[in-house]
Amino acid sequence: MKQKQLTITFLTFCVAAFSGMKAASAASFSVIADGLYNAGGLSFGPDGNLYVTEAGIGGSGACVPPPSGQGNSLCYGKSGAVTKIENGKTKRILTGLPSLALPDGTGGAGPRDIQFDATGKPYVLIGYGANPAFRDRKLGKTDLGKIIAADFNSNSWTSIADLANYELAKNPDGGDVDSNPLGFVIDGNHFVAVDAGANDLLSVNTDGRNLQAITRFSKDILTNPIFPPSDTPSNEPAQVPSQGEMARSQFASQPVPSSVTKGPDGAYYVSQFTGFPFPEGGAKIYRVGADGKSTVYADGFTQLTDLQFDPAGNLYALQYANQSAWKGNLDASVIKIATDGTRTTLLSGNGLESASALTIGSDGAVYVTNRGDRPGQGQVLRIENIKSVPEPDSVLGVLAIAALSVGWLHKKRSPKTLLAQQYYKIPSEFFLEENFHKQII
Repeated sequence: MKQKQLTITFLTFCVAAFSGMKAASAASFSVIADGLYNAGGLSFGPDGNLYVTEAGIGGSGACVPPPSGQGNSLCYGKSGAVTKIENGKTKRILTGLPSLALPDGTGGAGPRDIQFDATGKPYVLIGYGANPAFRDRKLGKTDLGKIIAADFNSNSWTSIADLANYELAKNPDGGDVDSNPLGFVIDGNHFVAVDAGANDLLSVNTDGRNLQAITRFSKDILTNPIFPPSDTPSNEPAQVPSQGEMARSQFASQPVPSSVTKGPDGAYYVSQFTGFPFPEGGAKIYRVGADGKSTVYADGFTQLTDLQFDPAGNLYALQYANQSAWKGNLDASVIKIATDGTRTTLLSGNGLESASALTIGSDGAVYVTNRGDRPGQGQVLRIENIKSVPEPDSVLGVLAIAALSVGWLHKKRSPKTLLAQQYYKIPSEFFLEENFHKQII
């Protein structure tokens, strides 16, 4: 992996047509890690250093079919890792972790999140992204779909909880059997995790006992959803629905919870990525109380991948992309939600794209894993000078800021990489060709 320092200063402009927003203050970010392979979650350790997971690129081992049953198989390897960022240098300190990926290394399912308990002990969440029955039948003994306790000194780990097996045994949402755990928090002697494939929020003791669902999330009923046009040029024609499907006035979309954090009120806050067709402004932040009931805390977002509270009680939300995934524009955003509900976009586009996770440092800076779907191109950014402009509680404000910002290092990507992601939850009637595949971000 190579280390590259790059500072980008950007200015966000506005016009009166967009809620009379004022010009933003200058902000900047630096690239503190580069060359990561399907970068995922990140967390500061007790030593003050930043740790980030790499889901890896699979390998040449046994393969399992993707959840859709269509497209290339996902093949197993031990290319997952945890990387430490210390004094401007990166080093893989836990290697050989299980990984699944498509033949080209995209869609890596492996280490997805890392957290440290009160004693400084590290735990890692390993994703999966397929039917757990295939995991056990085809891959043998593997820690995909589990939470593990890591030992960086000996490059070893111990399996703690099998989240994927819970989906196989219980299937709380009653839908297709599919497990894809993506994020978790440590709350006292409990792990609390989201399973994007199973559409639920899980709790388990840190010793692995008492694994159970706290709540499950229901499908969203979209009214007059916008689908990819039938003549849309695409490397993934399976996205494009039939004329009959396009004529639907209502469509059931998967919820796809993507991360969880604990709020200052003691409740859990869960971000929603949303399923196909990834409606702009359709993603929500749920609040899950002690009774297990979920309510909508905030909405109007697009494809959220992570959440984090700062010490003052402000909530930071990360958008994987500001537009529907099938459009192929992967410009992302970091949005701050103040305690009074005011929203501020800290960074949108300008090099931030296909972002997968964030955390808040003790220095007050926001750290983001960038280009998390690109093997060998993943980054960790440090966002500084994070004052920006308030915006309305509407995704239009976010998109307006993104559209009017100065473009630096912007790359408009083909949707091919993005469309290999497990988040998508596309129903079987959309699979028109054999070459469609989905996997995780």
